[in-house]
Amino acid sequence: MAAADKTPQTEAFWQAFVRQSGVAADYQIVAFGDGPALATELADLVVAGTKRATASLARDYADGVLPLPAVGDLVVVVDGAGAPRCIWRTTEITIQPLAAVDDRFAWDEGEGDRSRAWWLAAHRRYFARQAAREGFAFDDTIATVFERFTVVWPAEIAD
Repeated sequence: MAAADKTPQTEAFWQAFVRQSGVAADYQIVAFGDGPALATELADLVVAGTKRATASLARDYADGVLPLPAVGDLVVVVDGAGAPRCIWRTTEITIQPLAAVDDRFAWDEGEGDRSRAWWLAAHRRYFARQAAREGFAFDDTIATVFERFTVVWPAEIAD
């Protein structure tokens, strides 16, 4: 998952949410994955109601550029073209080793066959690509942020 920049399109999407909900808060923007195709694929899973969790590495927040996710955060999800697709509210955060993922979290993340085995294999590949790009050591003990969320906007796809 990568942070994305606010754009006039995402700001208009956010302002529509604020007008409807009355929520006055700050928000973050994220695109899933490490490329446009994956960002769109995973945003589609959120919109479909299949994906209600995500994982990232704790090290991604160490420099303070991105705030560590927290319960209550509001996040605008964009697809691979940068178009806003939905807004989620973070409902749960746990930080533990990658290999500590459980069956329920793998299911909630909604990818592949939704099994723990599939989840681990896919995330090992994904985080290994990140490690190769960024030059850090990677193994199953790496601190991982496990985040659950509920969709709050648009209303027709909200949980």
